[in-house]
Amino acid sequence: MKFLSLTCLTPSTSQHQRLNPNSPFTPSQPPPPPVATPALLSSSPVAVAPFPPSSRLRNKTAEVWSFNSIKALITETQPMAGDEGFCKDQPWRVLEFYSGIGGMRYSVMKAGVNATMIEAFDINDLANDVYKHNFGHRPFQGNIQTLSAADLDRYAANVWLLSPPCQPYTRQGLQKQSADARAFSFLNILEIIPQLMQPPVMLFVENVVGFETSDTHQKMIRILDESQFVTQEFILSPLQFGVPYSRPRYFCLAKRKPSSFCRPEFNGQLICVPKPLFGDKESTLISENDPLISTSNDMQQTCLPIERFLEFGKCMNQDTFSNKDSLNQYFVPSSLIERWGSAMDIVYPDSKRCCCFTKSYYRYVKGTGSLLATIMPKTRDKTSLEELRLRYFTPREVSNLHSFPKDFEFPEHVTLRQRYSLLGNSLSVAVVAPLLRYLFSDP
Repeated sequence: MKFLSLTCLTPSTSQHQRLNPNSPFTPSQPPPPPVATPALLSSSPVAVAPFPPSSRLRNKTAEVWSFNSIKALITETQPMAGDEGFCKDQPWRVLEFYSGIGGMRYSVMKAGVNATMIEAFDINDLANDVYKHNFGHRPFQGNIQTLSAADLDRYAANVWLLSPPCQPYTRQGLQKQSADARAFSFLNILEIIPQLMQPPVMLFVENVVGFETSDTHQKMIRILDESQFVTQEFILSPLQFGVPYSRPRYFCLAKRKPSSFCRPEFNGQLICVPKPLFGDKESTLISENDPLISTSNDMQQTCLPIERFLEFGKCMNQDTFSNKDSLNQYFVPSSLIERWGSAMDIVYPDSKRCCCFTKSYYRYVKGTGSLLATIMPKTRDKTSLEELRLRYFTPREVSNLHSFPKDFEFPEHVTLRQRYSLLGNSLSVAVVAPLLRYLFSDP
């Protein structure tokens, strides 16, 4: 897979890579530099999984690509000029569906794409409060399912970014897929594409692992095929980008012909990379909590330690909190430790992996995200959980692990539980930014 190297995450200052100074995408400050730039791996095999039988619309077979081929897919890209009739000096006109708290928008900013946000859409009132607080623009708050082809044509957008609801496809859910009411709005958007007078040139879709085996995925690929799009699909985790956070997600990148990808040999493929994109040897699980692709320790060993993402460093005391923040609210009560201690995922400041934080983090302790030990024991295996002084990661720390910029913040009226919930529904900027840079690149 051709993923942007960490050095590519910082926008280039070349003419067509520079952020549009008049665009809402333009940050008030230059995007921060990447957190680490470990050496790129040499060659190692990368699995390219075929689509499941129910959704394989092209006659593709499983293949294995060298890691160098995948590395080149991201690192050797150039800014894309645009489709026919589109001036390469003009900013891309972008629609952001299911905008949430702005993770996709931060990813575009970090990718250095010359883009103008035409409109963002989200039905969640609280998420829109956070979005407006950070970007100064409140997304359109309405049911996306009510949008028509005429409505979308009026925006004259050439790029669509979509992060539709994941609940119809999660392992914990009912897995009703397209029959789930929460999938209807995304299906409506897909069905509108063939009706458009001005269809987009590019689409980007993010969802949970499991979406790729759903009937919604099958419908999406069929509609994109019939609408003259070529697609490349990936399953990636922040662990592969040096971030100690296990959050694998599915991504679909689509371009409408005659636009094409830098590496067309990956067209129609679902690419799973079992190795870190950067660093040397040894890995962890790429799934949130269960094996998905690899059982080695490569990804874990190439990540930065968790302490680099902490708000208060290795230790916490009352002086590190403002008057509005209580130290006690982050420590795990003894009653929960006694009841759920065996099911807790416990990490230390020097750990190089933590579990995915879900929207239920802080409300529940089992399967919702890792807990941090604030006391470093001499022998970890023999220390009682009570002695570790376990605490929850703060919302700022979860934001850091999502690679949100330092100036991201929540409005004061958003409660602690609401902050965790909104973050649990967001995405990893460290993963999405390089994918967007590749999507916007010329062959």
